[in-house]
Amino acid sequence: MTPGPAASRPARRTLRAGFALLLGLLAAVLLAAPAQAAGYRYWSFWEREGSTWSYATQGPAQLRPDDGSVQGLRFAVSAEADDSAAPRSKAAFAKICEDTDERAGRKRIALVLDFGTAADAPGGERPPKPRTACASVEEDASTADALAAVAPPLRYDSSAMLCAIDGYPAAGCGEQVPGAGKPSAEASSDASPGTEEADSGSAPGGGGPSAGLLVGGGAVAVLGVAAFWQSRRRRG
Repeated sequence: MTPGPAASRPARRTLRAGFALLLGLLAAVLLAAPAQAAGYRYWSFWEREGSTWSYATQGPAQLRPDDGSVQGLRFAVSAEADDSAAPRSKAAFAKICEDTDERAGRKRIALVLDFGTAADAPGGERPPKPRTACASVEEDASTADALAAVAPPLRYDSSAMLCAIDGYPAAGCGEQVPGAGKPSAEASSDASPGTEEADSGSAPGGGGPSAGLLVGGGAVAVLGVAAFWQSRRRRG
């Protein structure tokens, strides 16, 4: 005997409730999923005290470091200043400038130049190996003057933003990179200048179920409800 309209109403209500549950799960997953923040590809500028790097509060053209200072620049993709990867060398001033003699009326600035990883490089470019340099410059020289002395050519944009050191990268300047997050552990780890690092392809880990798992589970639940009521109808 085929059930009439009244008998099928509970099944329809249950199916509607199941689909509502699935839509709720989808909405929860979309709201809980972290937004992919846009990052920017650029040279970040750092100062060092002892073995600690600190993000510089002035640009290379404004800062006039003292004799014996260590300055660092790192090319990377970062979302915010506090996400930026610091230079990976902790070589001391005495090591970097050991072959550069003191001269009257001049100062020595130790520079750490970290060209970053292949993952942060613009398309088609490969970063040079990290290196250090000691610039002997006039006493009132800026970090930009020291860079020009040891790592030309430098490239700037129309707003005086430093775009390239030693010609790298060949193009681009602070361009947006969609979906960039914090630098990976590999990208932020210490490495000696001149050491080639392997590209990292690890995926970020997570502490909860994936979106696909949640959505799939909801779909299975709805299909189960539909199958249950279909079997009830056949028996009836």
